[in-house]
Amino acid sequence: MNKNINSDVEDKARRLSLKKEKHIVYNKSEIIFISTFPPKVCGIATYTQDLIKSLHSKFGESFETIICPMETEGENYEYEEHPEYKLNISDAVSFLELAEKINRNDNIQLVMLQHEFGFFNETKNGLSLFLQSLKKEIIITFHTVLPNPDIELKTKVRDLADFSKSIVVMTDLSAEILSKDYNISSGKITVIPHGTHLLPFTDKNALKEKYGLKNKKVLSTFGLLGSGKNIETTLKALPHIVAQNPNVIFLILGKTHPAIVRSEGEKYRDLLENLTCKLHLENHIRFINEYLPLPELLEYLQLTDIYLFTSKDRNQAVSGTFSYAISCGCAIVSTPIPHALEVLKEETGIIIDFEAPKQLAFAVNTLLKNENNREKLRTKSLQKMAPTAWENSSILHALLFQKFRNSSAKLKYVLPKFNLDHIQNITTDFGMIQFAKISEPDIDSGYTLDDNARAMIALCKHYKVNKNKSDLQLISIYLNFIKFCQQKDGSFLNYVDKEKQFTRQNYETNLEDSNGRAVWALGYLISLKEILPQEFYKVAEAMLQKNLAIAEKIYSTRAMAFIIKGLYYQNSEKNIPLLEELANRLVKMYQHEAKGNWLWFEGYLTYGNSVLPEALLFAWVATKNEMYKQIAEKSFAFLLSKIIVNDTIKVISNQGWLQKESKENNTSNGGEQPIDVAYTILALSSFYKILDNEKYLQLMQNSFNWFLGKNQLNQIIYNPVTGGCYDGLEENNVNINQGAESTVSYLMARLSMDFSKSKTYDNI
Repeated sequence: MNKNINSDVEDKARRLSLKKEKHIVYNKSEIIFISTFPPKVCGIATYTQDLIKSLHSKFGESFETIICPMETEGENYEYEEHPEYKLNISDAVSFLELAEKINRNDNIQLVMLQHEFGFFNETKNGLSLFLQSLKKEIIITFHTVLPNPDIELKTKVRDLADFSKSIVVMTDLSAEILSKDYNISSGKITVIPHGTHLLPFTDKNALKEKYGLKNKKVLSTFGLLGSGKNIETTLKALPHIVAQNPNVIFLILGKTHPAIVRSEGEKYRDLLENLTCKLHLENHIRFINEYLPLPELLEYLQLTDIYLFTSKDRNQAVSGTFSYAISCGCAIVSTPIPHALEVLKEETGIIIDFEAPKQLAFAVNTLLKNENNREKLRTKSLQKMAPTAWENSSILHALLFQKFRNSSAKLKYVLPKFNLDHIQNITTDFGMIQFAKISEPDIDSGYTLDDNARAMIALCKHYKVNKNKSDLQLISIYLNFIKFCQQKDGSFLNYVDKEKQFTRQNYETNLEDSNGRAVWALGYLISLKEILPQEFYKVAEAMLQKNLAIAEKIYSTRAMAFIIKGLYYQNSEKNIPLLEELANRLVKMYQHEAKGNWLWFEGYLTYGNSVLPEALLFAWVATKNEMYKQIAEKSFAFLLSKIIVNDTIKVISNQGWLQKESKENNTSNGGEQPIDVAYTILALSSFYKILDNEKYLQLMQNSFNWFLGKNQLNQIIYNPVTGGCYDGLEENNVNINQGAESTVSYLMARLSMDFSKSKTYDNI
C-alpha cells in the first residue's frame, strides 16, 4: 500500500471544505412561560427555572424561551434577565394587558402557564379574563389536582381545560383524578413527571466528612418550613431511633416559607426547637435555616442515609423535595401522599401512615439495621427515577410543544460537550474496568481487551481533535493493556480479572472478534504516528505485525472487517494482499447469501452490522476494486432500510436477531445497544466523507440523536453529568448502568459528529 493511498479521499475532503456550507434554517418560534421565578423563594419558581434551563441545553436552537414572572402588588424582584413581560396577579387589568401584549407579538406561538390555585386568589376573574382574551395556544401545568371537587371547583378547572390545548400533570394519579372527577378528556391530559437532577458519582463518606457528619447515620428532610411539613412526627420518633442508633443525626434543611413568616413569624420553627429541647435531642438534630443553593442541597441529600417525608396534606399531588431526594439515591420513608404512593412501588421505599411516629421509628430502625437493604432501595430508586431527569422532562415538553406551535421545523438536539469524567472514573492504572453499577466502577467485573481496544481508538481520536495532554496517559494505559493481552504466538486473550489474571472464559469463548478489534485499534494508533509519541507507534507496529500470521487464519465475519479497518489505517503496502484476501472472503459470503431482497453477508442480522459494508468501502479506497464499492453500497443501503424508519434509528435487538426468512422488518422493542448505534454512525461518517453524499450526513445526525432521546422511550441514553452512557434501551426502561462498552461507544459516535468543524478524513 503506497503512502498516497488516502490521497483521493483527502482531496475529496478538501473539496468538501471549500463547498458552501448548507445550513438548515430553523424557525425559532418563541414560547412564553408564565410562572414565578427566582429569586422568589417558591418551589414552582425553581421548577420552571430548571425546566427552561433544561430545554435550552437540549433544544437551544429549536425555539426561544421567554419568561413572564408573576408577582403580587407588593413584590418587585430583580431577575437574572430583565423580563419584557410581567404579570401583576393582584390586578385584573394586568391580566388583560399581558394578553394583549402577547397577542401583538407574532413570534410567540405558545404560552406555558404554571398553575397553582393560590396564585390566582388575589383577583376573582383575572385568569379567566386572560384566557378569554388570549389568541395564542396555551398549555397549563397543574401543580395541584384536588380530588372530589365541589361544583364550583369542578367548573373552574373544566373552564381552564377548555381554554388550553393540553393540561400537564406530574403523576398518573393526578391524570386519573382529572379524567374521572372532572370529566376532562384523557386526550387533553399529558403526564410529565417532576424533573430531577442527574448527579455525578460521589463518595458518601467523603461528603459526610465535608459537612462535619463523619461516622453519623444521617436522616434529613428539606423544603420551606411550615406546619404542613409535620416535622414534629420525626421529632417524636427520634428518641426511639436514638435508643437503637446513638450516632444518628436529623438534618432539617430549609428556612420557613416567606408567606408563613409574614403571617405568623417563626412560630412553627420555635415549636420544633422547643420540642427538640423537651425531648433532649439537641445532639441529634441540626437546623440549617437557609434556602440552600442547589449544589449544596444536592450534596446534603447525597450524604443522607434515609430521607423522611412526613407531610400531612392528604391531597398533595406532587412534591419537588420528594423527587430530589429519591433521585439522589436516598432510602425514603414517606407518608402516603399521591406522589409517594405512585413512586414508592416495587420496594423503592417505605410508606407509613400520616402522623405516625411509632411507625416512622420502626421503619427507620429497620433500614438503619441493614445497609444492604438501604443499598437495594437506593439502586431501585435511581432506576425508577431515571426517566424523570430534567433532560427527559425537557424532551417530553418539547415534543408536546411541537404538536401545538405553528412551526414545521424539526426539533434540533444540541450536541453535548465532551466529558471524559466517567472514562477516567472507570480506568485504573492497569486498564479500563468492564462494568459499572450505575456510575460506580465494578472492579469485580475485571477488564477486557475489547473495551481497552475501543477506548484506545476513542482517546487517540480525542487527542487528535483536542490535543489534551491527559489523553496521552490514558492511551498509554490502554496500549499497555493490549500488549499485556498479546500471547507469544501473536494472538490476543480478552478477559482479565481484577487480580490481573487471565480467566477461564478466554478458553471457552471464540476470541476472533476480540483479535480483530485489537488490530483495528493498533492500526488506528499507527495512522496517527505523526502526532503521537514515537514509542507508542513502535509498540503498536510490533504488536500488529506479530498478529498478522494469526489474522490470516481468521474467518469470523466481523473480525475480518475489523482487521481490514486496522490494515487500512496502518497504510502498509506489504499488507495489501492480506487486506484483499479478507475483503474477498466478505465478497464470497455476500454472493452466497444475497438473494432477492436480502442483500447481506449472512442469513441474519445480528450485532455490529455496519462494520461489514464499511470495511468493504475501506477496501475499495485501498485497492480501487469496484466490486468492493458496489457491495458496500448495496449492503449498507439494505441494512439502513432495516434499522432506520422515519428518520429514527432502531438497531437490531439482541432480544432476537432478524432472520433472512422473516417476513417482518425489525419490530422487536428493547435490546438496543449503544455500540450498534455507534458503529452505524461511524459507517455513515465513512460513507459521507468518502462518497460525498449528503444523505449519509443527515442519517448520521438523526442516528446520533438516539443517544440524546430520539428513541422509542424518548429518554436520554447518554448522561451528560457523569459523561457515561447507559448500557441499553430496553422495551420499557433504560438500563442505567454505565459500563465501558457503552461509554466508549458514545464517545466514538460523538467524536464523529465533529466532522463539520474539520472536513479532513479521519473516521474511526
